[in-house]
Amino acid sequence: MQNIAILCSGGDVSGMNPALKHFVEYSLQKKLIPYFIYDGYEGLIDNNIKKASCEDVSSIINRGGTIIGSARSKRFMQKEYRKKAKQNLDSLNINQLIILGGNGSFRGLDIFYKEFGVNFCAIPSTIDNDINGTDYCLGIDTSLNIIKTSIDSIRDTAASFKRAFVIETMGKDCGYLALISAITSGAELCLIPEIKYDLKSYEKNFKNQIRNGKKYFIAIAAEGIHQDSNEIANWFEKQIGIESKVSVLGHIQRGGNPTIYDRLMGYKFITYAIDALLDQRKESVICYTTCGFKYKSINEVVNIPYVLDSKLIDLYYK
Repeated sequence: MQNIAILCSGGDVSGMNPALKHFVEYSLQKKLIPYFIYDGYEGLIDNNIKKASCEDVSSIINRGGTIIGSARSKRFMQKEYRKKAKQNLDSLNINQLIILGGNGSFRGLDIFYKEFGVNFCAIPSTIDNDINGTDYCLGIDTSLNIIKTSIDSIRDTAASFKRAFVIETMGKDCGYLALISAITSGAELCLIPEIKYDLKSYEKNFKNQIRNGKKYFIAIAAEGIHQDSNEIANWFEKQIGIESKVSVLGHIQRGGNPTIYDRLMGYKFITYAIDALLDQRKESVICYTTCGFKYKSINEVVNIPYVLDSKLIDLYYK
C-alpha cells in the first residue's frame, strides 16, 4: 500500500474540513494509507505527521477552518528546512502530497518538487479567489455567503437611521469578494483595486438620489484600494451630506459553517487530486472553470498573475 499525505497552508477557509474528511475516506477506498501533516509546512519541518483514520474526521464536515491547522512558514523558504521536511517524509515512506493553499503555498511546493521530486497535486483554497487558471477556489462560496448575510443585516440599520455604510471586505489586492458582493447586494458603490476611481464623479448622482428620496447607501470597499475606509465614510458625510459608518468585516469572512457548494467542491477536488497522483501525474494543480475540472502545471498557475474576469467587472461598472 502506498502512503499519501495532506496539509493546509496559508489562510484557512471553510471547506478544508470537508476536503480532509473525503481525503481519508477516498484514500482508504483506493487502498492508500492517509497521513495528516499538522500546521502546514511548519509541521512538515517539525515531523508533526500522523496517520489519519475515519475516526479523526468524524463530525468535522460542518466545521469551518481546518482540524489539522495551517501556517505561513518562513523556515520553508530555506533549503536546509526543506531538506529536513523531505527526510521526514522519507522516514514515513511518503512520496505523494496534496496541498490546500494559495499562490504562496504553491510556490514553495514547486521549489520542493524541483529539489526533491515529491509528487503533488495542489488544490486552490483561498477566499481571495486570486489564483490564475481557476474560476473557483475552495472556501469562496462560504465567504461570499457570510458577506451577504452581513450586508443584509447592515442594510436594516442603514435604512432605519438613514445612513451610508462603508463595508470593507478582505481579498488583499484582488477585488473579487468586493465585486461579487456589490453585484449581489445591489450596493450603490463598489471600490476595488482593479478599477481606478474618483469619488468626485459620484457626487452629483448621489446627491440627486437623496433629493429624489434615497435614504441610505451601501458602499463595498476592498481592503486593497488606496484609500482607508474611514476616508470614504468622511467623504459621504462632507460631500454627500449623509451620516456614515464603517464596518470592517475582517476574519469572520474566513470561518463559519461551510456551504453545501464548498462541501461538495471539497469532495470533488480531493477525488481529482488523488486520482491525479494515482495516474502518475507528478506535479499538478486541479483547477475549476466553466469547462469543468482541469489539471494544470504549477507554472501555469503561479507564474501568471491573476486577472479579474472582465465580464464580472462589466456586470457592475457598465
